Amino acid sequence: MKTELTTLDTTRIDDTRIGAVRPLITPALLEERLPVPDTALALVESSRAAISRVLHGQDDRLIVVVGPCSIHDHDQAMEYARQLKVQADALKDDLLVVMRVYFEKPRTTVGWKGYINDPHLDGSFAINEGLEMARRLLLDVLALGLPVGTEFLDLLSPQFISELVSWGAIGARTTESQSHRQLASGLSCPVGFKNGTDGGIKVATDAIQAAQAAHAFMGMTKMGQAAIFETRGNNDCHVILRGGKQPNYSKADVDAACALLKGAGLREQVMIDVSHANSSKQHARQIVVSSEVAAQIAAGDARITGIMIESHLNEGRQDIVPGVPLQHGVSVTDACISMVQTVPVLQELAAAVRARRAAKI
Repeated sequence: MKTELTTLDTTRIDDTRIGAVRPLITPALLEERLPVPDTALALVESSRAAISRVLHGQDDRLIVVVGPCSIHDHDQAMEYARQLKVQADALKDDLLVVMRVYFEKPRTTVGWKGYINDPHLDGSFAINEGLEMARRLLLDVLALGLPVGTEFLDLLSPQFISELVSWGAIGARTTESQSHRQLASGLSCPVGFKNGTDGGIKVATDAIQAAQAAHAFMGMTKMGQAAIFETRGNNDCHVILRGGKQPNYSKADVDAACALLKGAGLREQVMIDVSHANSSKQHARQIVVSSEVAAQIAAGDARITGIMIESHLNEGRQDIVPGVPLQHGVSVTDACISMVQTVPVLQELAAAVRARRAAKI
């Protein structure tokens, strides 16, 4: 008896919780629409090399990643970038300034996920627009002559913007993720891994070791095709101390972190994030913490190779409330210090680098 062929119905078991599937622009199409000018290409290349030299002890400047907790408005971001460029130029002999341009926000529960995911801040999730707006902003900041740094959270979004990024971060919530360690192993820029949310450093040292190794994993090409990527490993990775259950920016904390790094055969160096748990989530304390870190640098500590600061045009933070206009230049995620407050912080850090340099002579 011949068996009758039937089409298998999988609708009862497949995509049962998917509400919609929408088309996504390919990285190649976006790059064609917004290509990289030669000047931007040269800046990304030279700034990545400069950051690498600092990490490998060949440049005694301090890497300063400074900017808004998150980007939510193009014009305000550019206003901030123009003001930061003035400081970057003035302090270039002592500080290697990288503008913090974060488009994706990890959420503890729910909330606004960032400029790429929801560029209109209204729950419309116009992701294709968000990718284009993000890439356009990066190109505009680079056109000013200012390198940019960002956090890599989504595993696909780097294909749309990563060639414009001079320095990348893997956040405290994702440092332990194998997928993000693999991603870092293939990124063309230096990458900082934050310590765990509990303050644990070992998770970050493990991440550096993993990212230095070669990996093979599945991903998406610039043409939007699924593919297997084989990476060579990234030797420009480092730890970011961001605090945990308590702050971890003191000399004793740096000693402990560097001892762990040395034990793992890694470079004894740290970047210190003066926000988050290191400022007890009190944005104004970033100024105090930066000053204390500057004192360690001035005392000759060459293991501190970088610092992170959350700074915007104006101080504080605000909530996104439908129908309520947003305040100009105020963060919609974590609270930031203002540009007026940031300038003396940068100047103090530059003076600390000069003091450290003089102590070696």
